[in-house]
Amino acid sequence: MRQLRPFPQVIVTKKAVRALNGGHPWVFEGEVLRMEGAPTDGREAQNGDVVDVMDEKGGYHGTGLISLLSKIRVRVVSRNANDRFDAAFWQRKVQWAWEHRKVTMGSLALPGCEPDTNCCRVIFSEADGFPGLVVDRYEDVLVAQVGTVGMQRLRPVIFPLLVDVLAADGQSIRGIYQRNDSPARAKEGLPLQKGYYDFSAPGAVAAEVRQLVSPAVCGLATPDSARVLAHENGIAFDLDLENSQKTGFFLDQKYNRRAVQHIARGRRVLDCFCHVGPFGLGAARAGAEFVRCVDVSQTAIDLARENARLNGLDVAPDGTPRMGFTCANVLEYLPRLREDRQLMQGEGGPFDLVVLDPPAFTKSRGTVRNAAHGYREINYEAMRLLPRGGYLATCSCSHFMTRDLLAKAIADAAHKANVQLMQVEERQQAPDHPILWGVPETHYLDFFIFRVV
Repeated sequence: MRQLRPFPQVIVTKKAVRALNGGHPWVFEGEVLRMEGAPTDGREAQNGDVVDVMDEKGGYHGTGLISLLSKIRVRVVSRNANDRFDAAFWQRKVQWAWEHRKVTMGSLALPGCEPDTNCCRVIFSEADGFPGLVVDRYEDVLVAQVGTVGMQRLRPVIFPLLVDVLAADGQSIRGIYQRNDSPARAKEGLPLQKGYYDFSAPGAVAAEVRQLVSPAVCGLATPDSARVLAHENGIAFDLDLENSQKTGFFLDQKYNRRAVQHIARGRRVLDCFCHVGPFGLGAARAGAEFVRCVDVSQTAIDLARENARLNGLDVAPDGTPRMGFTCANVLEYLPRLREDRQLMQGEGGPFDLVVLDPPAFTKSRGTVRNAAHGYREINYEAMRLLPRGGYLATCSCSHFMTRDLLAKAIADAAHKANVQLMQVEERQQAPDHPILWGVPETHYLDFFIFRVV
């Protein structure tokens, strides 16, 4: 006799079943045929509850968290009918996620530098089985972005477990800063919020979790500053967790920046869309003759300049500038640089290594064509600047702009610029941002290094 399960049920279409069987964890609003109460007591699903996903014949296809206000109605977290979804379940998932970072990044640190896990993504949403939750580590502070009502409700379970699992591995964490200021939260009916999670507040640590974690976690004091001095590839960055983009930094490019360092020595580098300077500072640290960092944000340029000073990379010992910083729209700056020889010289050119790290040009399928045009044009302009034998590092960070679409845009740019490209490397996001096959949304970053021949 089949055992009755304690969770409300969501009955879904055959289309949803096919997607779930293919490994995708989402059930969309239009794929829900009906909802039924829990078989044990008739309890109806509340927003953020654990629910079972069933087909019309009563077949079980997973258990997930329901979002009653979202077009993504259910996000599956397990396909094992024996899982209980208690604190021990989430503890295991946190441990698995942290173990993956240790295995894939623990031995990759540069000689004499900090462990690569000191700054890394600890939880990557669906890829780690925490739908709608992103957690980045910056030294002794975790920064969390909560994007779904299910994860919002589970904070008193997951947040203490995160601190405890890392502490048990000798990693001291002094707080979790919440960057819940994304407008996407409105789709889940969630308010916008920034600030440290208060572990001392009533209900901040779930009763069932107190039995699993150290007492020190339950009494964790709230830090008084959102500034953190973080390190990547041997470079220090003064991060403003409250006001910077995303969670404070872009950790997914860690090893791509290292790849650029390998070819930067002795070169004059143009770092476009530099943000707070990680590509440019890495090139300077690797021995670049000169680096020009360009970004449309004056705040980003100011932070990049300060980070250069912090690391002693702004000037050479004889006082010669090693780095320069320009606030400009890259899409307008590159053509002007090509057309104005005096401007080129004033900016530190000509350049023989150009880095393009643009923001996502598309966040929907409907704008992919326009995005492809944008990627083609910036790569074309970069290629026009480079001499024969120069190097181009270029990328896209939108999963809608697939690897093949990006490659075509680059190839079209090369044809338009009348140059041929020799591929040096093809890379993706760092392994702390794992790509889950069957879930294309988890593959969003593609990165190429070319030589112009």
